Amino acid sequence: MVQDLRLPLQLLEEYETLSAKFFRVESRILSILNFKDLFNVLLTEIESVFDVPYVWLTLIEDSEAGRLLPLLETEQDLALRLSRIDRQRFAKVVGTDPIPVLADRDLGAFAEFFPEHSKGRLASLAVVPLFLGGGVIGSLNLGDENPRRYTPDMDPVFLKHLGVKVSLCLSNVTAHEKLSFMAYHDSLTGLLNRRVMKKVLQRECSRCRRYGHPLSVVFIDLDDFKKVNDTYGHETGDALLRHWAQILNACTRTSDVAARFAGDEFVLILPESDSSSAERLMERVMAAARSQPLEASSAKIPVSLSFGISSMGEEAQDTPESLLKRADGRLYEAKKQKPHRAGRTAVRVFPFAPAPETNKKP
Repeated sequence: MVQDLRLPLQLLEEYETLSAKFFRVESRILSILNFKDLFNVLLTEIESVFDVPYVWLTLIEDSEAGRLLPLLETEQDLALRLSRIDRQRFAKVVGTDPIPVLADRDLGAFAEFFPEHSKGRLASLAVVPLFLGGGVIGSLNLGDENPRRYTPDMDPVFLKHLGVKVSLCLSNVTAHEKLSFMAYHDSLTGLLNRRVMKKVLQRECSRCRRYGHPLSVVFIDLDDFKKVNDTYGHETGDALLRHWAQILNACTRTSDVAARFAGDEFVLILPESDSSSAERLMERVMAAARSQPLEASSAKIPVSLSFGISSMGEEAQDTPESLLKRADGRLYEAKKQKPHRAGRTAVRVFPFAPAPETNKKP
């Protein structure tokens, strides 16, 4: 009779040990409020606590979390443990239910899930679906070279429970990240907002004065924006602003700062750029704007803009305020020079004044 009880008691002890390990992982991730730390801690803890040799994430490309891939892939350690997949392909292999999938054969069907360092090494696999906002966004994956580590006949209850906890954490982190993002960024375009832009400009002006490095500011205004709203509606106008922000981001360097100043007005802060460099950048921006009209409402809406440039050193006592005011004034002059006709697509810039030669010898 004692021997009959040994197996159930052993299973109970294993269950309690496993439950304690899952509780440790959950406790570590529940208080995290940013994506990078959440994923890093989650993967590291599972590897350590459960002695799993391969732990990684697969994110669906067009999901809310999938849009974080460019951000996460900049983290070298995390990038090695990330894979991306098409939504239809994910649904075909895993489905859309929260039930973990365990496999110990025919792993070729999961090849798109594997990160580079694990390909050809796995003999068994557990795929735990993750959800955000009611929709599947990808999976937490655990792999082993032991074919008996994850088998289809295993009870996935703990893995399912972990998937629910991680999904709840993702929801909390997403809400926090959105609030944090909105504090610094314009909610429509995703560019920095005016308040943060002014702080950045103060910092860059101080750096320019201290080290003597060049600095330029560009004030930009979209032409005929009101006409776009009146003709196509405000939703299309908003789409045009987002489209224009994407063009700015694509044309500028990581060290440059793009901000929405107000309405259809934007500001670029260009560290290490003199007026000539700023003008060359704006030539590239204008070329991109001309070649990439917004396709909306069965029409191609051109992105037409005017701008003015100012650079540190044009006045003896330049300040952040004087830079912006001078660039804004040149923008105003540029708009005055434009022909007043409907549907214009030409883009001009009012020539910036050369820096005064205060130290010129007679």
